[in-house]
Amino acid sequence: MKVLVGYMSQTGNTKKVAEAIFSQVQADKELKPLDEIKSLDGYDLAFIGFPLHGFAPANDAKVFLEQHSPGKTLALFVTHAVPEDYEELPGWLDKCKAAAAAGKLVGMFDCRGELSEPIAEMLKGSGDPKMVGFGNMRPSTMGQPDETRLERARAFAREIMAK
Repeated sequence: MKVLVGYMSQTGNTKKVAEAIFSQVQADKELKPLDEIKSLDGYDLAFIGFPLHGFAPANDAKVFLEQHSPGKTLALFVTHAVPEDYEELPGWLDKCKAAAAAGKLVGMFDCRGELSEPIAEMLKGSGDPKMVGFGNMRPSTMGQPDETRLERARAFAREIMAK
């Protein structure tokens, strides 16, 4: 079995999760940033990770999934700055699944990551009360994904590999 762990990470959150997943894959495996992946051909399984931007998958990740997922076996992992029980999160994650709809999705993992200071400041300066609220969440995101979340990512990888 040949497995790819591909990721898009601007602040390092998704890369940490990618590395945690990669550590648990007991197969012929590769770890690559999404912008270095030309095709998913030749892989039996691809774990694809990316952050949420604007309540949806980051645009580069969305385009990647739409172009490369048809007929491929995929497991998604997503990072975001909101708590995992945030009321609107399931709808945002559904948009991620939709981007990969042409593939065979065998699982999905999500966890909180640290909201970068520049993004938090931009959100707080937006004038939109909802965005200001997100920007004000930054202190509660510090240090995320923490070891507990990374262990959940490792468990996700083991579960997917066992299927």
